[in-house]
Amino acid sequence: MKSISLRFRLVFWYSAIVTLTLLAFGIAAYLTVSKDLYQNLDASLERVATSLDYIIRKKQKETMQPLRPANQRRKKARRSQSEPADSFAFFRDSSPLIDTIRMSRADTSEIDEDPVWSAVYEHILFNPKNYYIQIADLKGQIVWRSENLDTNTLPLLDVTRLISGLSSIMTITSFKSESQNLRLYRGKTSKAFITVGYSLEDIDSTLYELFNALLIGFPMVLLISTLGGFILARVSLKPIDDLATSAREITASNLSNRLPEPKTNDEVARLTYTLNEMIARLEGSFNQIKQFTADVSHELRTPLAILTGELEVALRSDKSPEEYQTLLISALEEVGRLSKVVRTLLDLSRAETGQVSIDHQTVNLSIMLDDLSEDAMILAEEGSISVGSMIEPNIVIDGDSVRLHQALLNIVDNAIKYTPEGGDILMRLVKEGDRAILRVSDTGVGIAPEHLPHIFDRFYRADQARSQDIQGNGLGLSIVKWIVEAHEGTIRAESTQDKGTMITIVLPILDSPIERTKQQPQFYGRNPYS
Repeated sequence: MKSISLRFRLVFWYSAIVTLTLLAFGIAAYLTVSKDLYQNLDASLERVATSLDYIIRKKQKETMQPLRPANQRRKKARRSQSEPADSFAFFRDSSPLIDTIRMSRADTSEIDEDPVWSAVYEHILFNPKNYYIQIADLKGQIVWRSENLDTNTLPLLDVTRLISGLSSIMTITSFKSESQNLRLYRGKTSKAFITVGYSLEDIDSTLYELFNALLIGFPMVLLISTLGGFILARVSLKPIDDLATSAREITASNLSNRLPEPKTNDEVARLTYTLNEMIARLEGSFNQIKQFTADVSHELRTPLAILTGELEVALRSDKSPEEYQTLLISALEEVGRLSKVVRTLLDLSRAETGQVSIDHQTVNLSIMLDDLSEDAMILAEEGSISVGSMIEPNIVIDGDSVRLHQALLNIVDNAIKYTPEGGDILMRLVKEGDRAILRVSDTGVGIAPEHLPHIFDRFYRADQARSQDIQGNGLGLSIVKWIVEAHEGTIRAESTQDKGTMITIVLPILDSPIERTKQQPQFYGRNPYS
């Protein structure tokens, strides 16, 4: 089913579920109706037999005569004219029997006092179209049967299986005669064997009609539900088709386009929002790649042009050894610059792919920054720049001392480069909670607000705001940002144009094992903000 579309798969599974549900419902309905019909029929047979038993007991109590077959009754009648000729004559005369049933309903609580049932029993006993009634004495000799039985005999209860001492017992079973199937109630009371049967023709007919109705109705319901499922799947998946069509129109040349977002808050809307966010990230990545490519081309173009020009000059004319040496020295400087750019790019690429690991060790950041401030003073002497420091002692972190020194030196070097002669630089290190806060401030040329968010991008240089004489490749702050983030820290820049810049680095600290001998931050040099 992998080659089948999602729409048809949904319709298939929907139809399969509907089919199984209808099948289960049909089987359950058929079995339930069949069970209820048989239970109701069995209850009716038992009620009829109970009514007959009551009539027999009542009549025998009145006549004081037991049940006996008709031929025995005729012989007894010839022997004694004073006795009734036939003790079962009330079965052959409907009017007395009806009166007896009515009297029995009024005089006893053994039968449910329900006039509806009385009418039903009267109809059953005297209109025995589907009911078959047979009464036998305790010896198993039939004394009476309903007219629709003719000479047929219904099976009696198996007396050989009766438990001794029980005055009554009953069973309900099915019996197949020559012409039809019957449901039989066979009971043994204290006076007689009573057998009541009912033709299963009506029940079979009802179940057959139910089966036909289910057989006809199920395909219709299945067809309608399948068509409905197909329409529902088509309507539900249309937004997905529209989404796919819109997504195909977005290429690398128009990543600024976005998928149309629906006004609903369903799964399709959430998918659209997610895809638009992904496209926005891709657009940012593509822009960075394009910018990176342009910056690399620009950065490499100058030294390559210089190398090409110098080599062409060297080849066009004869020069003295000293002149060739000067050309080679210049070419070597450009090659060194190219090597540095390539090496830095390689380090950044390896770092971003996780190929550069951090050598974790305990680093006393206070001592490192103290040593760095001394180096910064030496570098700043040429420009008459004052370097001050406020360093809280014994701030210890877990990190790579070489990488951290590289990052801090880059920041200090940038501050010296972009601070005019006579300016000031201040390095401050304090502990705030479980974090070390390092701030490097200068009174340099500053950074314009539109350039500030991009200063950590590769090759980014806000030349219009900086001195054109400053050498650099625009990769220093990118390296700094990677080193800080590799130490689970953060870095940010704040700047005001023509007033100065402050770089803030936040790093997690360790509890220092060294006793703190100085509780106040140390200050060296002139404080430019005092």
